[in-house]
Amino acid sequence: MTDTEADAPANGAVRGGSPDSAVDRVADFYGTYIDAVSDGTDDLGDTLRAHYLTEDLRQRLAAWEEANHADGVLRAQDVPTAWAVAYHDSGAGHLFTTVTLTWGTGPDAGHTRLAIRSDLSTRLISDIEDAPAGN
Repeated sequence: MTDTEADAPANGAVRGGSPDSAVDRVADFYGTYIDAVSDGTDDLGDTLRAHYLTEDLRQRLAAWEEANHADGVLRAQDVPTAWAVAYHDSGAGHLFTTVTLTWGTGPDAGHTRLAIRSDLSTRLISDIEDAPAGN
């Protein structure tokens, strides 16, 4: 497999997005954040958090990370091998998405699902939690 083939989306779809879409912003954040953490880029993760997350969420993540000794955005100490974002619901000024993080490759790959809340007025991510089972 060539590098070009490895980088092509599996379903042949072209990736796109809109700065007006809260779902796209969640996908943009997770894709860029995972790249930054994986690359070990100094301070970029913090800069991305400041741009995409509410101040309140950043404070709650800091407390979660202190208690759990892990990255609160990823809910893990490692970096996932893949990610996917899907619309879940919206209401009361919020949009809810589900982020699925993939750990490893092949049939033994594991998955973590996160429930993400974004504020529709600002499109900022305002909450990250483990997704309930079956969600």
